[in-house]
Amino acid sequence: MTLETTTPEQIFRDFEQIPFIYIAFLILTALVLSSLVKRFIPALARLMPPRFSYYLLPMIPIFRLVITGVTLLLLVPTIVKPTMQNFIAFFGAVGLALGFAFKDFASSLIAGIIAVYEQPYRVGDRVTINGIYGEVQAINLRSLKLVTPDDDAVTIPHSCIWNGSIRNANDGFREQQCSALFYLHPEHDPELVRQILRDVALTSPYTQFSRPVRVVLREFPLATQYRIRAYPIDGHDEFAFISDLTERGKTALREAGYKFAAMRSPAMVDPGESAI
Repeated sequence: MTLETTTPEQIFRDFEQIPFIYIAFLILTALVLSSLVKRFIPALARLMPPRFSYYLLPMIPIFRLVITGVTLLLLVPTIVKPTMQNFIAFFGAVGLALGFAFKDFASSLIAGIIAVYEQPYRVGDRVTINGIYGEVQAINLRSLKLVTPDDDAVTIPHSCIWNGSIRNANDGFREQQCSALFYLHPEHDPELVRQILRDVALTSPYTQFSRPVRVVLREFPLATQYRIRAYPIDGHDEFAFISDLTERGKTALREAGYKFAAMRSPAMVDPGESAI
């Protein structure tokens, strides 16, 4: 019994049979369509009400993935002789080459496809990945781009989903929960403090009244921590909302005669939260 081997001459078309002009046209068309999708959908989202943008923007990577997939399906028959055996041999060889030569790239590419399906993050989401917090501005096949509150652009490969956790603050919704922290001297009436801070949140011009406003407390050896948990009307107002809550909450507590804690341990402050 002998095993038949497939030679390159049996897999690929003859050089003179390959339509190079058609191939160039397909690649150019795919690049143009991908660029139009990347530009047109965000422009359309800016013209529509904000609540629609959170459904429209996540479609960008899906459309670009479809364009890439269709282009590959049209390109392969122009290079490979159209038989099932040839297709299997060709894609097997390509997969093997990518696996060895571009292991990290292939890992990020596969993770990007899974990310489009599972959607741990979408365009417009505010996420924390590897300790970096920012808004997802773009999702490409290999990586995503975050813009941090300091306006820094950070590129993160999709392979981060294999061995890291992703914290999504709004998970595709327009609003997200925001927190403002306050630390008071332990000797006081907690019920009155909670009422003052609740009034501060309810009178903020940024507050989304259809979502709950909560004031929770936690006791520490040197202070009592109070946290306002509320939702802004638009998640993009996150830092303006936290600043408003912090400023007016601090003023209201001082006017009511409450004393702030003189000392705080670093463990008492949550990373990424507003505290005074």
